[in-house]
Amino acid sequence: MNEMRGSGGTSDEALLEDIGRVIDEFDAPPAGLVERVQFAMALENLDVEVASWVRDGTLAGVRGGDEGTITFTVSDLTVMINLTKVGAAHRIDGWLVPAGAHGVEIRVAEHGASSTTADVGGRFVLDDVPCGTTQIVVHVGGRASNRTVVTPAVVL
Repeated sequence: MNEMRGSGGTSDEALLEDIGRVIDEFDAPPAGLVERVQFAMALENLDVEVASWVRDGTLAGVRGGDEGTITFTVSDLTVMINLTKVGAAHRIDGWLVPAGAHGVEIRVAEHGASSTTADVGGRFVLDDVPCGTTQIVVHVGGRASNRTVVTPAVVL
């Protein structure tokens, strides 16, 4: 393979290495980025619908606040959660519309998952949810359902 030389006689590979070092020094990727991407991709082999994040004003409770509400939506399903900081963890109170006994799983990177079933009114509660990159997985119609909805990852 022929090595191309820039105008100063430096190889393109050396120039790219220099650019890489400058980027790492002045604009490095955020800490934990690789882990967050791997966490989000862990659902890659599932047949899931991805909900979008409904942003109404400021998002109290996300990234350091004590409480807040987040709403996610996809086609005919809305997932609303209220976060309450309790010690080093969170309590998640959630509501699903349309209501029903849907399976709900909370995945937290490096902490595994917790699951529950929403009541017939669509309400669910999970206590002691650790801080970290978090996704909610809803099995519409229960765990035996073939429809699964996942929220974007948020950092609690």
